[in-house]
Amino acid sequence: MAALDLARWQFGVTTVYHFLFVPITIGLSVVVAGLQTAWVRTGKAEYYRLTRFYGKLFLINFAMGVVTGIVQEFQFGMNWSDYSRFVGDIFGAPLAIEGLLAFFLESTFLGLWIFGWGRLPKRLHLASIWLASLGTILSAYFILAANSWMQHPVGYAVNPVTGRAELKDFGAVLTNSTTLVTFPHTLAACFVTAGALVAGVALWHVVRAPRRATTAAGAAAGGATAAGAAAGGAAAAGAAAEDLRAFRTAAKVGAWVTLVASLAVLVTGDIQGKIMTEQQPMKMAAAEALYRTSQPASFSIFTVGSLDGSKEVFSVRLPGLLSFLATGSFDGRVEGINDIQGRYVDQYGAGSYLPIVPVTYWSFRLMIGFGALAALVALIGLWALRGRRVPTSKWLARSVLALPLLPLAANSFGWIFTEMGRQPWLVFGLMRTAQGVSPGVSAAEVATSLAVFTLLYGALAVVEVGLLVRYSRALPPYDPPEEPGAGSDSERPLAFAY
Repeated sequence: MAALDLARWQFGVTTVYHFLFVPITIGLSVVVAGLQTAWVRTGKAEYYRLTRFYGKLFLINFAMGVVTGIVQEFQFGMNWSDYSRFVGDIFGAPLAIEGLLAFFLESTFLGLWIFGWGRLPKRLHLASIWLASLGTILSAYFILAANSWMQHPVGYAVNPVTGRAELKDFGAVLTNSTTLVTFPHTLAACFVTAGALVAGVALWHVVRAPRRATTAAGAAAGGATAAGAAAGGAAAAGAAAEDLRAFRTAAKVGAWVTLVASLAVLVTGDIQGKIMTEQQPMKMAAAEALYRTSQPASFSIFTVGSLDGSKEVFSVRLPGLLSFLATGSFDGRVEGINDIQGRYVDQYGAGSYLPIVPVTYWSFRLMIGFGALAALVALIGLWALRGRRVPTSKWLARSVLALPLLPLAANSFGWIFTEMGRQPWLVFGLMRTAQGVSPGVSAAEVATSLAVFTLLYGALAVVEVGLLVRYSRALPPYDPPEEPGAGSDSERPLAFAY
C-alpha cells in the first residue's frame, strides 16, 4: 500500500477509536451533573449514590479520551504536513482555543470535583461538575468548527505567493453554517450514547435484583444465631431494596435521555442533510448511490448492487423520501452522481470526484439503523419498568447488554460517512486528500506507526473494557458525603475520591 493509503487508514482508525470515548464523556458529564443536582436539591441518598457510581464511569472515559486524543495532534505533523502547512493559519485557531480554554476549563474543574468531595460546600462542588461539563461541550464546538471548515471553507483567502489559506474572518469560521447544524446533531448523539450507557447498566442491575436479593438473604441466613440471621436478613433486604430503587431511577433517567436525545438527533439530522445537499451534493448522492438525477427521488432501505456500486440489482424503496431528506419536499429534485461529476470536472478540472459509494451508502444506513435500534431498546426498557414492575426477562437482560454499544456503532458509522463522503477532498474545493500527505514519509514508516498505534489501542481497549465492566458490575457506594469542616482538614491527606 502507498503512504497515502496507510496514512488515511491510520487517521481513520485513530479517529474512530478516539470518538468511542468522546460522546460518552460529553453526555455522561451532563447526566452526572444532573444527578448531583437532584441530590443537592432533594437530599435523597439514591441520587448521591448514582452520582458516585456513574461518576466513576465518566472519569474512566475522560482519561481514555485524553490519551487517545493526543495521537490526533501528532498525525497532523507526521503524516499530513502539507495539509498542516496549507490550513495551519485557520485550523490551528479553533484547536488552540479548544486546548487553552475549553480543555483547561474542564480539566481544572474536574479536578476540583474529584478532590472536592467533603472539602467544598455542596453547591460549590456542584458548580465544579457543571463547569467541567461546559468545558467538554465547548471542546466539542471548537473541534467541530475546525472540522466543518474542511467540509465548507469560509472566512479565508488563499495567498497566491505562499499557497496557504489565510484566516480573514474568525467569526465566520465559528458561525459556519455547517458548524451550526453539526454541533447540535453531534451533541444530541452524545446524549443518546450517555443515556444508553446509564440505562443499559441500570437495567442490567434491575433485572438481576431479585436474584441478588435472594443470594444476600441466603448469606445472611447462615448467621450463628436465629436473631443474628433475622437481623442480617432484614439488613440484606433493606440494602437490596435501596439498590433496586436507585437503579430503577437510573434506568428511567437513562431511557428518557436516550429517547429525547434520539428525537433531537432525528430533527438536527434532517436539517444537516439539507445543508449537506446544498454544500456537498456528491455526498448526498453517494449516500443513496443515486447516479441519475431524479425528481422525485426515492430512498432505498436495502439495496443489492454490483461490487463497484454502479448498478442496482435489487432494492426496497420508500418513494420521495430522499427528496424530502435533501430538499424538504417529497417532490424535490436530487442531483445524481453523473451530473455532479460532470459539473465538478468543469469546475475543478479532470479527475474522479466520487467517494467510495458502497462505503457511504452502507455507513449512512448503519448510522440510522443502530441509532434507531438504541431508541427502541430504551423504549422497551421503559415499558418493562412501568408502574412498580421489576422485569426479570432474560431476553431483556441480553438486550440491555447491547444497548450501550448501539449508539457507539451509530456514532462511528456517522463519522465514517461524514469523512469518507467528502472524498477525494481533504478541504472541500481547495485541497485533495492526495495533496495533503507528508511528502517525506515513506509507506514503511507509516505502516510501522500504524502497527504500533493499533497494538497500543488494542491494549487500551482491554484496560477500558475491564475497568468499565468491573465498576459497572459493582453497587453504588453507601458512604454518606462528609460535610466541610467535619474534621481538621490539615490532618486529612488529599485523596482521590474514587
